[in-house]
Amino acid sequence: MSELTTQTSLQPEAASNANRVRRLKGLLLALLGAVLWGVSGTAAQVLFQRFGIAPGWLVAVRMTVSGLLLVTIVGVRTGRLSVLAPWRNLRTAVGMLVFGLIGLLGVQYTYFSAIGYGNAATATILQYLSPLVIVAYSAIRSRRLPSRTQFMCLILALVGSALLVTDGHVMRLSIAPLAVIWGLASAFAVTFYSMYPRRLLAQFGAATTTGWGMLVGGIIMSMMTVRGRTMPNLPLGAWGLVAFVVLFGTLLAFYLYMASLQYIEPAEASLLACGEPLAAAILALAVLHVRMGPIAICGGFCVLLTVTILSRSRK
Repeated sequence: MSELTTQTSLQPEAASNANRVRRLKGLLLALLGAVLWGVSGTAAQVLFQRFGIAPGWLVAVRMTVSGLLLVTIVGVRTGRLSVLAPWRNLRTAVGMLVFGLIGLLGVQYTYFSAIGYGNAATATILQYLSPLVIVAYSAIRSRRLPSRTQFMCLILALVGSALLVTDGHVMRLSIAPLAVIWGLASAFAVTFYSMYPRRLLAQFGAATTTGWGMLVGGIIMSMMTVRGRTMPNLPLGAWGLVAFVVLFGTLLAFYLYMASLQYIEPAEASLLACGEPLAAAILALAVLHVRMGPIAICGGFCVLLTVTILSRSRK
């Protein structure tokens, strides 16, 4: 009898431990995806400034190639019937088209447009308003106020991101109206692609959903920007940066972020995406030898504190 009681008491503890492991896995996946985004963003900035690459061209190439590779990998691993499953049902096919065009393509195009009309700092700050949008939407939908932990993480994430990209010099930002519009659109696009594909992810998995979404968005973007243009004449090093942006900053980064949504909530994943400016700042400090002031370092600690609080809090 005592043995049975012991086993029964251990079951909730085992389930709790399993949930913690799943939660930690989701947090790490989201953070790693954000870090890859940050590093690839620095690489893309080099391509724009030093080699004259058009943002639309890079978006089209990175999405098309990444989507095609990911779909091919899934097809080889699971078979042709499995990888084509989303297109056999009208509802899921429409959902995949919406996710690819409004979600994945929307995030990348609006973000680079905000950079084009303004600057990377402004675009990043405005894009990282997305946690606020997600938390507000979740509260309205559930008719329940966000928790204290969510409020704390939200404030830390927003403040940390702002300090990282501005180093406290907010008044130096030159914000054009179109930069604000595109930046806010980017925040809503991040919200959409974080929350919309939950059913697609549950039904088809992160790899299939991300691959087809990338391919759909990349094909449409290619039709809009690349058609009729010749390939740019780039040195080998520049093509290496393009390959890095495509493989690591797009294919792997988006897959990791989508996979994290199977373990944690969209609001938490979006908060952890603030690791992107942290990674970009560290890379700029270590590789590009850009000075980072104490205020920017404080912003980095705010982002790290957000990750710590989320990893230790219970769902």
